Amino acid sequence: MLGKYENFPVNVHFLKMCSSSLSSRQLQQKLVKTLKDLNRKTFCFEEITIPTIPNCEVIFEFGIAEGECFNFLDNQEVNRVLIMFKTGQVLLDFFCVIRYYRCDLQRKTALKFDYYLFRIVFTVKTAEFRVFHKQGPRYISPEELALMIIGSINKAAAKRVLDGNMQ
Repeated sequence: MLGKYENFPVNVHFLKMCSSSLSSRQLQQKLVKTLKDLNRKTFCFEEITIPTIPNCEVIFEFGIAEGECFNFLDNQEVNRVLIMFKTGQVLLDFFCVIRYYRCDLQRKTALKFDYYLFRIVFTVKTAEFRVFHKQGPRYISPEELALMIIGSINKAAAKRVLDGNMQ
C-alpha cells in the first residue's frame, strides 16, 4: 500500500504533535511537495542545527513507503501520491537519508550517513510526527529532523500551517 511501511517500529525516538490550520488532505499535499523540494538540496550544517562537524554540507533524500520498500519522491511519485490522497489516507510513512560531506578547500569528503524512518498520522486539524533513527552517527537528532520538516512546510506556505506548541 502506497504511503504505509509494513515494518514501521512501535517504539520511536521522537514524537511531536502539531495543530494545523489546513485540512488533512491539504496538509498531506503540502508535506509531500515540500519533501520533494528538499530532495537533494544542499544545506550548510548551520542551516539545520548547531554543527557537530565544521565545514560540513548536508543533503536530504526522502522516499515514501510502499509496503516493504520506499520510492524516491520525484515528480512522478508525487503525482501518484496526490492521486492516492483522494482515498482519505490517514498516515504517511517516509524514509530519510541524511548525507554529510566535509568540505575542504580542494575536495569534498563523504562522512557516514544517517537513516531515519518517520510516520505522520493525520487527524482533524492535527498531525503527529513519529521519528525513528534507524542507523548512523546521529549528527542531526530525530527532534531536529522533525522540526526542520515542520519549519520547511511553514516556510513553503503563505502562512504558518503547523504549530508545534501543542501540549
